[in-house]
Amino acid sequence: MTPQRIARLAPLLVLAALAACSAPPSEQAADKAAQADSAAGLAIESVAARQVDNVPLGSVPGTISLPPEARVAVTAPFAGAVVRVYVIEGQQVARGEALGLVRATEPVAIRGDLARARSAAALAEARAKRLAQLADEGVIAEARADEAKAELEQARASVAQFARMASLGGVGSDGTITLRSPIAGRVAAVAVETGGGVDTVTAPFVVEAAGAYQVELQLPERLAQAVRPGMAVEIALGGDTAKPVGGKIVAVAPSLDPTTRSVMARASIGAGPGIIAGRNVTVTILGQGRGIAVPDRAVTRIGDKDHVFVRSGKGWEKRAVRVAARSGGLAVISEGLAAGEIVAGSSVAELKAMNAE
Repeated sequence: MTPQRIARLAPLLVLAALAACSAPPSEQAADKAAQADSAAGLAIESVAARQVDNVPLGSVPGTISLPPEARVAVTAPFAGAVVRVYVIEGQQVARGEALGLVRATEPVAIRGDLARARSAAALAEARAKRLAQLADEGVIAEARADEAKAELEQARASVAQFARMASLGGVGSDGTITLRSPIAGRVAAVAVETGGGVDTVTAPFVVEAAGAYQVELQLPERLAQAVRPGMAVEIALGGDTAKPVGGKIVAVAPSLDPTTRSVMARASIGAGPGIIAGRNVTVTILGQGRGIAVPDRAVTRIGDKDHVFVRSGKGWEKRAVRVAARSGGLAVISEGLAAGEIVAGSSVAELKAMNAE
């Protein structure tokens, strides 16, 4: 190369050197890490560990159910025949909505008794007034007026009794009774059909309250001492991207089951997509401390412990960690990792194999 050509290239070489020196340290480190990973033949995703509040204490199995007060039986006040059925099982109903129509003979008889009781009460009232006036004038003894007054009270009591019986279940003048839902919810059972009979003992309809659910939990012995009523819980439904359904612990059994070495607990939850009575779910119990969150895929099992691969210079070193819980695609680590440290978020299996060699 001639001296003239070297003189022309010298400024360009100086600018290139200055540009390389002026790159931010973080970018330089990232470039070096990428070069190291490329040299190893791996394309590893680097993920920064972050701090999270309300560290999960653990994840336990649970079963969704309805609380006892959420199910209401609708019964007929009188025995009779079903004229119409307005609903089917699984149908949503509002409070006061008609479920079925029943016709009974007893309400018709009661209405006749009510009419006779009202007539008798009117006669008793007129007689009591007349005798009271005669007693005041001294024509008859006070005892006769008192007897008439007592008969009037008895007649009024009969009227009140028959009136209450006639008003049960919205009984119509023709003996028809409209059975209505006392709560808003879902019709869980329809035990009658049109033309069939009903009595006062068997419930023709059962309605389950809308939005009232609970989860029966089985706490292992290690969690029994830490879980308390009022703690928050989360149930992940429909995959990692779905928003978890929240709730809280409402009761914890005071004793340990000697067979399963577990403690039964109960949590209340709200309604949501996928919340169905009888479904088995995994429930994450949230504490009140802090922890470190990384993608669940960054954690691997080596031996009898969980490990992550942490960036160390140009390479990755394995580090044992303690996983408190897994939920929503994240693993919450309680020991072994600090916020801000870089972990491998991909090619973990390859790193594990390279480390075993």
